[in-house]
Amino acid sequence: MQLKTILNNVTNYKSFIFGKCEIVETEVGKTIEVEVRPRSNGLKICSGCCKVRLGYDTMPIARRFDFVPMCWDCVFESVKQAVSWGLSHRNLEGIESIGIDEVQWHRGHQYQTLVYQIDEGCKRLLWIGPDRTAKTLLRFFRFLGKDRSKQLLFICSDMWQGYLKVIRKKASHAIHVLDRFHVMQSIGKAINEVRAEEVKQLKQDGYEPMLKGARWLLLKRPENLTDKQAVKLSELLQYNLRSIRSHLMKEDFQRFWEYGTAGWAGKFLDQWCTRAMRSKIEPMKKIAKSFRSKRELILNWFRAGGELSSGSVEGFNNKVKLVTRKSYGFKTQEAYEIALYHNLGDLPQLEFIHRFF
Repeated sequence: MQLKTILNNVTNYKSFIFGKCEIVETEVGKTIEVEVRPRSNGLKICSGCCKVRLGYDTMPIARRFDFVPMCWDCVFESVKQAVSWGLSHRNLEGIESIGIDEVQWHRGHQYQTLVYQIDEGCKRLLWIGPDRTAKTLLRFFRFLGKDRSKQLLFICSDMWQGYLKVIRKKASHAIHVLDRFHVMQSIGKAINEVRAEEVKQLKQDGYEPMLKGARWLLLKRPENLTDKQAVKLSELLQYNLRSIRSHLMKEDFQRFWEYGTAGWAGKFLDQWCTRAMRSKIEPMKKIAKSFRSKRELILNWFRAGGELSSGSVEGFNNKVKLVTRKSYGFKTQEAYEIALYHNLGDLPQLEFIHRFF
């Protein structure tokens, strides 16, 4: 059976006909090249609106494309080529704000470092690097280059020491913001640590397990509590538990974000840290020491106008998890990067092969 007959039976391109078929040598080896041209008496139907149009093919005739239905392993290579072209043609000028975070890739605390552009008019994935190390982030700044790094105005990240060190070295001129989400997240982790220790202590001392199931009602904002959780929290507030005192300290810290200037916010921060150090609750004392050492970075939230946050970063991270879940995980770093760039990189694309008018 001739190749043309096979193609005519497995495809449904009514407005096209297959022409010359030949074997050609390419960079990847020998391939079968089949000429496709419009039928002279065929209707010119737009693939977008499915209506008959007056003209067809306003672009150059000499175009090549892979015939994916013939071999499905070409799908990955096709996406890879599209991503490769997009990465090489994307515009990296004018980047002023970036967000840096890590996401878990595989089990066993394996992470990927992700860098996003979070400017008002452009939000996209900029760079991916394996592991969560200082060397990984250094690779990003080498990729960005000295000139573009000097153009950065704002950098948003969490409080991991490796990131702080690299940012201080490579972009000390930019305003480095430890945003609200990560600051409150650190307090939440401290509260959970206090609660877990106190649950064990109450059990050892033979007291009623009053903190059982109280994890989320201590971490949630009061307005987000369910009716059942609100009732239980009001009952727990009657006891002088370390978990409850830590919860009240967290709620008190929420006032920090209501200040209009870094000066007044700094005074409140100093007072709060003093109260935390006097609380004799070790996890909260540890948080206070951390806040004191990172005081200026936390206050940068106000210097950035209170508008720069990792909300966009967390939104992108959720999309990363969704892409990973859809693909049931990735076995190779290359496949992982290609999938994320393809979905989140906002990459430029080649023009369509054909245009209608």
